[in-house]
Amino acid sequence: MSIEYKTNTPITTNQFIELLNSSTLGERRPVEDRACIEGMINNSNLVISAWDADKLVGIARSVTDFHYACYLSDLAVTRTHQKTGIGKRLQILTQQQLGKHCRLILIAAPLANTYYEKIGYSNNPRCWVIERDIDSHPR
Repeated sequence: MSIEYKTNTPITTNQFIELLNSSTLGERRPVEDRACIEGMINNSNLVISAWDADKLVGIARSVTDFHYACYLSDLAVTRTHQKTGIGKRLQILTQQQLGKHCRLILIAAPLANTYYEKIGYSNNPRCWVIERDIDSHPR
């Protein structure tokens, strides 16, 4: 298997949705909301992708200032390509795009906690989230 890695190569909404659905992230992303998915891929400012020929098989999608913080919003690899080192390589390539003091930050899916710990991430319990539901949001 020969995987090619690319930085900030355009990815279509359809390619992104297909990748999310063929990985475990499709269960936790709004894949039915095409406009949201399109905004997610189009407004990321650092995207490292993995390609098997012309098929997108992995992505590390981030929002970053390149100097202080990089939020790795999505790390996804198709089920058929998992456990081959693609996810780890996507993270290494992401880090190579960042300044030497820039930290890589992500929110892990519960089942992925042991994976991230194994490859060197430390757990940080100080993350806070405000869920946005326009219908129930305080006015």
